[in-house]
Amino acid sequence: MKMKWIDKNLHIKPINTHIDPFRPVENAIITHGHADHAKPGHKNVLATKETIEIMKIRYGENCADHFQELELNQTLNIDEVSITFFPAGHILGSVQVLTQFKGEKINFTGDYKTSKDKTCVNFEPVKCHTLVTEATFGLPVFQHPDEKKEINKLLHSLYLFPERPHLVGVYALGKTQRVISLLRQQGYNKNIFIHGSLEKLCNYYQENNVNLGKLSKVSLINKNDYNGEIILAPPSAIKNIWSRKFEDPIISQASGWMSIKQRAKQSLVELPLILSDHADWNELTNYIKISEAENVYVTHGREEAIVHWCKKNNINGLALSLSGREDEEEL
Repeated sequence: MKMKWIDKNLHIKPINTHIDPFRPVENAIITHGHADHAKPGHKNVLATKETIEIMKIRYGENCADHFQELELNQTLNIDEVSITFFPAGHILGSVQVLTQFKGEKINFTGDYKTSKDKTCVNFEPVKCHTLVTEATFGLPVFQHPDEKKEINKLLHSLYLFPERPHLVGVYALGKTQRVISLLRQQGYNKNIFIHGSLEKLCNYYQENNVNLGKLSKVSLINKNDYNGEIILAPPSAIKNIWSRKFEDPIISQASGWMSIKQRAKQSLVELPLILSDHADWNELTNYIKISEAENVYVTHGREEAIVHWCKKNNINGLALSLSGREDEEEL
């Protein structure tokens, strides 16, 4: 089992191009804008319009020498290799990268989820000979609950404790906007307060027709101003002195990792919300089946369980264990 024209570091040899490289390279294809996939300093970057714009917001206009946009479901031919982007359903602009060379199709998922999400283009399955997949939540214990039930836990807590501010830890790109969108879908139309570091990306989502409603940056003139309000902030801000400016807050966090009680406890989270932008065990294994791939390479996450499942199902499985991939702490 060996990818002949792509190596274990996701380097497409015939066209000297890397997918989501960890260090600056000459040619990079970027699947999405999260910091463990999108690094600054490459010479040439191929990505969706949204990923390119997100990179510029995060790293500055000149974070790569040259950018090239590729639209979803459009094919770009470079020498004998063809490249097509398909929606990954992870965050705004996220894609799977289908590559084809001499009749062989290899699909790189990047990070993905197959459940529907109003803040990005929904996932689209792709058939291929070889699937290169993430496995962030690649253990049978990870089975994400219904997102509406999770967001209703926050609204119910607000009903039970109307005098307390609800401080929700969210990652700046993707999770923040999804939590806001879910609140709006459940009829929460009040002003939502956000930490200053979330503002630029929220504005970007709004500019891209993702309706987030009324948002205000936290000013903290009077700590009682936020009683009974929802405040979103990065997990790091909630762990530091910033959060002490609120009067008796209920600490919440929105993450797939909140299904692990010990992890929630360590983060001093009173109200864990299990909301993930990654595929869970069932989504991962179902997609492997749907892809009809004969070979499955696992880039990062809980690789061994997915590889074991593949072998049990007569599919060639191998862990790549890529360095530089994170468990989505501050992405």
